[in-house]
Amino acid sequence: MILLEAGGRQDADRTVLGGKAFSINRMLRLGLPVPPAFVFPTSVCVEYYDSGKSVPAHVAGELREGIASIEAVVGRRFGDLEAPLLVSVRSGAARSMPGMMDTVLNLGVNPEIAAMLSRQSGDQAFGADTHRRFVQQFTHVVGKKPTDDPWEQLEDAVVAVFESWNSPRATAYRRHHGLPDDAGTAVTVQAMVFGNLGSGSGTGVLFSRNPVTGDAEPYGEWLPGGQGEDVVSGRFDPLSLSDLADSMPAVHDELLAAARVLEREFGDVQDIEFTVERGRLWLLQARSAKRSATAAVRHAVAMRQEGLLTVEEALERVTAEQLGVLLAPHLSPEVRAGATLLAKGEVACPGVASGVVVTSADEADELAAEGKDVVLATPTTNPDDVHGMLAARAIVTEIGGATSHAAVVSRELGRPCVVGCGEGILTPLAGRVVTVDSTVGEIFDGALPLTGVSGEDAALETFCGWVRQHAEGWGAHLIAAVKSV
Repeated sequence: MILLEAGGRQDADRTVLGGKAFSINRMLRLGLPVPPAFVFPTSVCVEYYDSGKSVPAHVAGELREGIASIEAVVGRRFGDLEAPLLVSVRSGAARSMPGMMDTVLNLGVNPEIAAMLSRQSGDQAFGADTHRRFVQQFTHVVGKKPTDDPWEQLEDAVVAVFESWNSPRATAYRRHHGLPDDAGTAVTVQAMVFGNLGSGSGTGVLFSRNPVTGDAEPYGEWLPGGQGEDVVSGRFDPLSLSDLADSMPAVHDELLAAARVLEREFGDVQDIEFTVERGRLWLLQARSAKRSATAAVRHAVAMRQEGLLTVEEALERVTAEQLGVLLAPHLSPEVRAGATLLAKGEVACPGVASGVVVTSADEADELAAEGKDVVLATPTTNPDDVHGMLAARAIVTEIGGATSHAAVVSRELGRPCVVGCGEGILTPLAGRVVTVDSTVGEIFDGALPLTGVSGEDAALETFCGWVRQHAEGWGAHLIAAVKSV
């Protein structure tokens, strides 16, 4: 067990701490507002599987030690009725696997503690809402209802996170990206902060630059009264970050300042999860942002021009697959004008693809295995849908925003994606062939013809010029895509 304390550890290693705890440690070193935490390194997960899925003997004692360290910082005690401490238990692989493994929030609550939370906070709905959220999430993740003993809850949650390393969705994700199966996940235990604690509270996701369009301006979504899982699950339609600026301008300014610090520190566009508890900002995680092909090229060019990257580093920020997407054919304005529009939503990952609409991940997987092009259209997506998302040519959802699970994973996979088309809009399209043009967020009837590359994107032209100049060296992994057009 490794404590993550104020000032951070100088010897932090991402492969040891996992990505989530590594980012927590780095933010603590920078003096940013982060709830206290401790982490079981990835090696403990490896121990768990090497011993036939038996929890290592040292874990129980180290859980007590780690919780005591958090108690000393926040002045609350785990399982104590008078001043209760609640924690989150989160996974964290060395390489980010967004949404592929499990998390449990609000752990440590039971009916008596829930009642005390309401009395102490002055918010009568707070305790019951927090308890409801915990029971629902714990039951889904662990596979059984929680006991009222916080320590039993904690031990069960840690085992569940270990188990999620080898879940079907995590295994499928690693197979798709060529990641090793024996690396294991870290388990981070962190003090809870509450976005559902009355007015002046909420949760959100901020990107230091737009991960969809590639614009240099910060981009994010904000959900008053929510917790982090509400935003990424796609079950809710969040507000834009401008709403946070209007309601809590000081918090908004602090958040943007932190984003600038983190972008300089990590040398890349940042995806930052944050919570505001009664007007106080807390940062929960920062990682390199998953981005669309368009954004990958534009960010690389912009950061090179700003002096933040060398040409070599800029070329390494874009994959051959991403460049191929940008150089692929697209819908002409004339074809789009003459097509029948079926639905419209928010762009999550630009691109164009056609296929038959299916409404479940299993059906998408089955039909794709038969060689058919499919478009996965669902109310929202969750981590259990990853096999269908991998199989689909495009992904569209009825609800959720540009920081939802569907949006984040589609950008990682390079799948055209449109989100937030409206409840009940997509289900009637099942079995219909459509064309998804997620450069503008539109779904059209039929398989529409595509035209060649227009060459109107200045950043793309600049980037392709760099590829040609360095074809025998830094740009070797990209030259095939440029030669194909």
